[in-house]
Amino acid sequence: MNTGRRITALRAEMEKAGVEAMLVASGVNRRYLSGFTGTSGALLFTPGGQYLLTDFRYMTQAPAQAPDYRVVEHAPEMMDTVKELLAEAGVKRLGFEERHVSYADWASWSKKLAPVELVPLDGLPEKLRVRKDEDEIAVIRQAAKLADAAYAHILHFARPGVTELDLAAELEAFMRKNGASGPTFDTIVASGERSALPHGVAGTRKLQPGEFVTFDFGALYQGYCSDLTRTIVVGEPTDRHREIYGIVLEAQEHALANIRPGMTGREADALTRDVIARYGYGEFFGHGTGHGIGLEIHEAPRLSRHSDAVLEPGMVVTVEPGIYIPGFGGVRIEDDVVITESGIEVLTSSPKAFFATG
Repeated sequence: MNTGRRITALRAEMEKAGVEAMLVASGVNRRYLSGFTGTSGALLFTPGGQYLLTDFRYMTQAPAQAPDYRVVEHAPEMMDTVKELLAEAGVKRLGFEERHVSYADWASWSKKLAPVELVPLDGLPEKLRVRKDEDEIAVIRQAAKLADAAYAHILHFARPGVTELDLAAELEAFMRKNGASGPTFDTIVASGERSALPHGVAGTRKLQPGEFVTFDFGALYQGYCSDLTRTIVVGEPTDRHREIYGIVLEAQEHALANIRPGMTGREADALTRDVIARYGYGEFFGHGTGHGIGLEIHEAPRLSRHSDAVLEPGMVVTVEPGIYIPGFGGVRIEDDVVITESGIEVLTSSPKAFFATG
């Protein structure tokens, strides 16, 4: 992990924002900028250096994981140590993560650190995380392979009488046994009418013949996420099953064939939405076409009707159109892709040909 390059980029953004120092307290940004995986601590950037402040539990782990930082065991009240380091550096303005600091913390910090001015910075570390480097993409690629393997595994268990919770547990156990630290979110297994719920987390319902089953899950691998969705039919499909599935598949494949750098999130979203609307199912596709993934399962950019974000090489996003019909069921098909100089590379490879299982 080249944290030195990330630190340099952060300092450049700090200069643009007009702050001489910054405190990074959120766990995901702390990991991105330092490599430190502990659950407690903060990063402090001053004109003269960068510090990883943590407690006694991590005083062996932190120096090993974050060699670009001076590791400091902070006082019982961490802000006492921050105040001391800011005073040593003569800092007058301290940036902080606006999205991750509560009002109560801001009020406490303002009082403790006075007369230093606290400057809210909206999404500054997140801005750096939008474009993944080669090391990050390699890890996400492995997370995607784990999800593909888990899907191939679960198809042997998808049969009438098995509960959604049983299938979710089997998926998660398989991923852990094969290198994942866990699922990236609550595993979705939604069958029958429940497959019309875009976020229908697995429940006690048993699979029945002649109905859709949607699997939406991901593997968390070395801190990075994958996100895969496939929909099948248990037993014999009807013509309506085939119609809806075929439309969603056509929409997704059209997007995969045409997404390219320079496109906005809105334009990418239209690639799937226009296909589904053309068949008369536009009202049954209510969410965006996709979202960024990385250290978090939902990151920038968004592929949606409301996104003006421009797609750039190195961004990793999902492409996941769907149709959801209340009282009947729904279909979603999702792959993870990385934006390249000329188009995309699809990271997930699970089969999408419509089939039924008994």
